[in-house]
Amino acid sequence: MNTEETNKNSNFIRDIIDEDLKSGKHSEVVTRFPPEPNGYLHIGHAKSICLNFGLAKTYNGRCHLRFDDTNPTKEEQEYIDSIKEDVRWLGFDWGENEFYASDYFETLYEWAILLIKDGKAYVDDQTADEIRENRGTLTEPGKNSPYRNRSVEENLDLFERMRKGEFKTGEKVLRAKIDMASPNMNMRDPVMYRILHASHPRTGDKWCIYPMYDYTHGQSDALEKITHSICTLEFQDHRPLYDWFVENLPVPAVPHQYEFARLNLTYTVMSKRKLLKLVKENHVNGWDDPRMPTISGMRRRGYPAESIRDFCERIGVAKANSTVDFALLENCVRENLNKNALRFMAITRPLKVVLTNYPEDQVEFFDADNNPEDPNAGTRKVPFTRELYIEQDDFMENPPKKYFRLFPGNEVRLKHSYYITCNEVIKNEDGSIKELHCTYDPESRGGSSPDGRRVKGTLHWVSAAKGVKAEIRMYDHLFNSSNPEKAEEGKDFLDNINSQSLEILANAIIEPELCNVAPGTKMQFLRIGYFVADLSHTKEKPVFNRTVSLKDGWARVQRNQ
Repeated sequence: MNTEETNKNSNFIRDIIDEDLKSGKHSEVVTRFPPEPNGYLHIGHAKSICLNFGLAKTYNGRCHLRFDDTNPTKEEQEYIDSIKEDVRWLGFDWGENEFYASDYFETLYEWAILLIKDGKAYVDDQTADEIRENRGTLTEPGKNSPYRNRSVEENLDLFERMRKGEFKTGEKVLRAKIDMASPNMNMRDPVMYRILHASHPRTGDKWCIYPMYDYTHGQSDALEKITHSICTLEFQDHRPLYDWFVENLPVPAVPHQYEFARLNLTYTVMSKRKLLKLVKENHVNGWDDPRMPTISGMRRRGYPAESIRDFCERIGVAKANSTVDFALLENCVRENLNKNALRFMAITRPLKVVLTNYPEDQVEFFDADNNPEDPNAGTRKVPFTRELYIEQDDFMENPPKKYFRLFPGNEVRLKHSYYITCNEVIKNEDGSIKELHCTYDPESRGGSSPDGRRVKGTLHWVSAAKGVKAEIRMYDHLFNSSNPEKAEEGKDFLDNINSQSLEILANAIIEPELCNVAPGTKMQFLRIGYFVADLSHTKEKPVFNRTVSLKDGWARVQRNQ
């Protein structure tokens, strides 16, 4: 165990583990990350992944990857594969410790029979609506099922026939017999098994009854001898049920459940049901849409895995729910990319500049730093020609005071190259600007003048002759509201969707070298933001996604507090 790291990143779960190891309660640490394969993982899961795998690493233990695959109607192999990819991409490896709740179906079935024989489980014929209606409320006890006092023999017979497929989906369930008057609703004879005539991704048609999550979860932990079962706060009221099953079954180990606060993020929804709705109704372009809070979406948007781990470390582990500003996540991304991303020039909204005193057929190459933050990143050659492109926003015909970019009569510096002065504005018939005619100062090569004169504006540019047309996708928050789940009366979270969350710039111009980067390559476009080559990026059709802007929103928020 790394004591220095433990002290630095201390939290209440680490304190518990320290005490357990010190007292001899446990001699090793075994955690698990137990996703349900019914959707893609999101940033909230990343927090759990980093916590569980991180604890195992800190204490030289192990972390299991276990799929709680108990609902074949919602689970797919696609989700299993995506979960594995996401965990690996975040930097974690479960080695040989890959498990599935479906591996334990036979054991769970046998243990259910033991509970029936002990008079602690019974088969109920009530419908789901009737069970819900008779469950009671927070202030009123539930009502016993009319089938609660069936004999052990009858329950054993019915449960066996349930397994054999003699009944229709939903016709019967197996319930634990606990206490219908319990103040904890989860203890009011919870359902253990339901009938589902559905093929399972791993067990096929072997089963037509499937165990419920609450019954499966703790027993799977026990079978794997998990020492610290860590979950989010919404499962706190489920812990007595978790313990009840463990105490009433011949489990090989007795795990304990610990709860921590889940991650809530502004401008984001974390519900798998709502994320699935976004995908199925085509509000986004799949689970890996860069606007989605899924790990695959953030990967496609260009978020480095290191920055997500850094974010999870910074927000820490708490016992009370809270909401984290999305700007903190962006700040972690920005800090990482500022150190590691190579710099290039790209023009998102081109405006042509013609240097009237520059030789028509001449091409020069200027050395440009690949990353001023990294002296070892080297330089690259950038072609310079008579005709260039600059950003439309970098020119104003009638500028306000303290506008230091290009305007008629003003001189600016072109990054890495020359000083230029705007002499004439050429317009189209409709009055829009067609191009600018400028002159360059050949004595200012490299971006400085021998006479010592200084200019206040520096612009980026791309050669019109050598530049390449590209598609640039400018992404913003998917929702307008910082709390999209809090909708007005009569509306839902979909009414908060930001119609401007994606802007496609199909006529952008980039340095020619950018055509050769591989999909997934991260870079900074000077003065614009951080970008990544999309998965669809090719040399013939370059496509880039904006990862995050250059502005540090989190630092601004901190200064204003």
